[in-house]
Amino acid sequence: MTGREDKKANDLFYTCSLIDYMARKTRNKRKDIVNALGKDKISKILELADIYHSDNIDRVSDDFIAEAGITPGSFDNVAAARYTVPSHWDIGKVYKRLILGIAKAKDISIIDALFEAYNSFVSDKIDDYNSSFYYDPPQNILQAFLSGEIE
Repeated sequence: MTGREDKKANDLFYTCSLIDYMARKTRNKRKDIVNALGKDKISKILELADIYHSDNIDRVSDDFIAEAGITPGSFDNVAAARYTVPSHWDIGKVYKRLILGIAKAKDISIIDALFEAYNSFVSDKIDDYNSSFYYDPPQNILQAFLSGEIE
């Protein structure tokens, strides 16, 4: 471990931030980006995150958008936000914590946990910037995912 957190956790943080960046850029839901990329491309991003992180995020996102054939959508949670919009880095951190929690709680791989997180009802709640759900403590967001409901 170098720095404040484990390298794999930091690679996951970058991967989730890139997913959010691509979703905003193409106006798609985060789950649509994840599903279009698929497990192979997500694994590649995760594996090479330290290299991609040193490159321009616009170029990296453009390459993956083209490679996965992601087309423009109509979901724009940034434009719909009535309050301060969290950055793609802020949301990447929320997803990173959720995915690590899911992987640990369910004893599954990071990739499988990532797909479960983005394809859950919790993802829609995180991406609603007019609510405060994405600001909830990480354990509350994980508990909502695990229980299937927001308390």
